[in-house]
Amino acid sequence: MFGISYKKNELQINNEINDKEIRLIDADGTMLGIVSISEALELAFQKDLDLVKISPNAVPPICKIADYNKTMYEKAKKKKEARKSQKIVVLKEVRLSVKIGENDLNLKSKNAHKFLLEGNKVKVSIRFKGRQQKYKEDGIEVLTKFADTLTEVGDIEKAPSLEGRTMIMIVSPKKK
Repeated sequence: MFGISYKKNELQINNEINDKEIRLIDADGTMLGIVSISEALELAFQKDLDLVKISPNAVPPICKIADYNKTMYEKAKKKKEARKSQKIVVLKEVRLSVKIGENDLNLKSKNAHKFLLEGNKVKVSIRFKGRQQKYKEDGIEVLTKFADTLTEVGDIEKAPSLEGRTMIMIVSPKKK
């Protein structure tokens, strides 16, 4: 391994494989058993294919007779499919105040409604300033009123809780 450097995600092929014995799988998927590396290379060259090390951590390592380029293409394709199926959840924030008016609350509620329909989570926060810290019950009342307007599209993931001077509640979209 001193003269050869391997890329992290790249598979070893043909003469790069240093093991004495390997578990061999044929091109059609049949198990050929444990064979020496020279036998495996001979079989691969007879079929005009490559010997590809699939599972290097197994004892003995598992190799397959296959077309290397095709194997790498399929691996990249699977990786791309996995990335495509991932859902990225974004956390949007809506800030309220303790003495928020009815119309302002409705406007903020419409924005949060839109965020939830897009599949994003919504963090609703109220910042207490000065003497407002005495009236934490008012903050909880505003947050529950806000949550009631979103019951058809969202569920409360984290109930209203006080973190320093800020009261936070997290609403996630309803499961379909």
